Amino acid sequence: MVQAAEPVDGTTTHLEEVTVTGTREKQSLSETPSSVGIIKGETLQENKPTHPSQVISQVPGAAVAVTNGEGHTTSIRQPFTTAPVYLFLEDGIPIRSTGFFNHNALYEIDIPQSGGVEVIRGPGTALYGSDAIGGVVNVLTRTPPTQAEATVSGEAGSFGWWRLLADGGNASGNDSWRADLNLTHADGWRNSTDYDRQSGVARWDRAVDANAVLKTVFAFSLIDQQTGANSPLTRNDYYDNPTKNYLPIAYRKVNAFRLSSAYEGESGNDLISITPYVRDNSMDLLPSYTLNFDPTVFTDENQSFGVMAKWRRDFPEAMRARLIVGTDVDVSPGGHEEDALNVNTTGSAPSRQFNSYTTAARVYDYDVTFRGVSPYVHGEISPSENWRIIGGLRYDYLTYDFSNHFGGSPIQVPAYGFVGTRYYGQAGDTDVHFNHLSPKLGATYALDSDTHAFVAYNHGFRVPSQSQLFRPSFGSSAAAADALMQSALGLKPIKADQVELGLRGAAGKVTYDVAIYDLKKRDDIVSQRDPVTTFTQTVNAGKTDHRGLEVGAGTPIAAGFRVDVAATYARHTYTDWVTTTANFSGKDMESAPREIANTRLTWQPASKGPRVQLEWVHLGSYWLDAANTQKYPGHELFNLRANWPVAGDVSVFGSIYNLADRRYADSASLSNNQQVLSPGLPRSFYAGVEVKW
Repeated sequence: MVQAAEPVDGTTTHLEEVTVTGTREKQSLSETPSSVGIIKGETLQENKPTHPSQVISQVPGAAVAVTNGEGHTTSIRQPFTTAPVYLFLEDGIPIRSTGFFNHNALYEIDIPQSGGVEVIRGPGTALYGSDAIGGVVNVLTRTPPTQAEATVSGEAGSFGWWRLLADGGNASGNDSWRADLNLTHADGWRNSTDYDRQSGVARWDRAVDANAVLKTVFAFSLIDQQTGANSPLTRNDYYDNPTKNYLPIAYRKVNAFRLSSAYEGESGNDLISITPYVRDNSMDLLPSYTLNFDPTVFTDENQSFGVMAKWRRDFPEAMRARLIVGTDVDVSPGGHEEDALNVNTTGSAPSRQFNSYTTAARVYDYDVTFRGVSPYVHGEISPSENWRIIGGLRYDYLTYDFSNHFGGSPIQVPAYGFVGTRYYGQAGDTDVHFNHLSPKLGATYALDSDTHAFVAYNHGFRVPSQSQLFRPSFGSSAAAADALMQSALGLKPIKADQVELGLRGAAGKVTYDVAIYDLKKRDDIVSQRDPVTTFTQTVNAGKTDHRGLEVGAGTPIAAGFRVDVAATYARHTYTDWVTTTANFSGKDMESAPREIANTRLTWQPASKGPRVQLEWVHLGSYWLDAANTQKYPGHELFNLRANWPVAGDVSVFGSIYNLADRRYADSASLSNNQQVLSPGLPRSFYAGVEVKW
């Protein structure tokens, strides 16, 4: 990834960049046989993003769309989706356990105050395990300062948005530390879409001796938001009444706490790393996305106790060989309580308005503990000066220990309003086990000092989440609910295989990063009708193909000016996809634009001087349904950002998003054979002051 704010003296080249995500070790990007996008901490501090979508799209092949607040759907070598096909990390540690995936995981991290973001496009399970099919997003905490410093910034913007960011740190002897605090509020531009966030990070680094360090990180996020911000509207309301919200009763409350302490010590050619961690996550959710067919409210809670341990040995005299052997262990007990709702509404779908609700009956109440033991091996060797060959293998043994407080009989909820009688299938107490091998193989080749090529094969997988196994869809009868539950308990991991070729380097003043890939998924989960019982069941029967070309490039074009581009052309196809409703094999996948591009023109005459950036975001058209009957036409957005030092350590900054005030959709689909669109943010203004000491 080429950054918009390259040093103006040109002393740093693209190939000198270092990644810590590609191999879990600091490694030159030129010797990493995978597509890694790097968003530097300086870019985050200058842009001060109000949503992850404002920076992730600077990586070719990666995009994030807004749902509500800082919620998001993600597209990394996949269509825009909320499915658990991405792995989100903080300093290399998963934000959540495999069994308790949250597609909004990026809002549990304080991205504006982080030290950078690295994005691996494509499978990463050979190092990181389940869920890393489409990609891995690793958010890095900031290194503590070597002397006392502090920064405070206050911002305000359109639609009642404001934010206070404060950070500071110091060092003394062998110790250094820093702390960050983020307080954010928004009234929301649509009706009943308030949002509040309090988050923080504290990091303490200690030099145990000359060759060993201890890094301890504590992070938390408290989020309270009304989630109707992504409420889709009919076309008439989308154009004429975009602030309308059909789903004002929906909400989400998240509490997330993480503590880790990473020890890393070197002795000669050996390194030992041990990172114990704990996590505590809870979420209260009245989901907007199920209100029209299965209105419920639920609470998910889980804790995690884990350790990531590895031993590394370098063989500098033997073709620069390196061997890494490690094990990840995760024990995550949790629980799920869910109540069916009786909802009071007016109108009919797709413009049904939800006004209030009462609790009808508890339909799920269970405890489930996820356990994972995952040893892995990673090796590197350079048979010649130009070649670097990397291989790895990981074995995952993953289990769910399930205990149901209701036993095994379906729960019936009587019909109410537009919702018919519902039956919720129940599993008896059980254990579910999975084991899987994930290989990888890759090589880099230095064509010359400025040009490096790579080729790689990566395998990925994800096991079903606890909700996919133990909380299937409701049935119209007790027998149908039982059939859905039994088929859910039989689900297997989804698997993916990817081959990619890449070229990165510099040609004169132009730096570039190009990748072409073919990613095939199999055993995906689809709903099919049993030919004997005629009941609907969930089975591993889907196959999809994902092929694309990704290009990142940047160059200075005049004194103080540079242009950067991140562009993608991809096609996502159902190769074998037969459901209860139709055969979609050969069709393009919905919510899968073929073209995504981000172009930035930056003026910055000096590295610490004023900066102005104009950004053009292009999103191509995409199908609204799997049958490929109707399309969203895509959109073009322009954004403007500026930073300006005014006196000493005081600076002002501001941004205008959707500069042309275009009507566009954050997401779009079909409902009752009608187009429904979630309107994106209109033109909005933000401005702030930052003071440093």
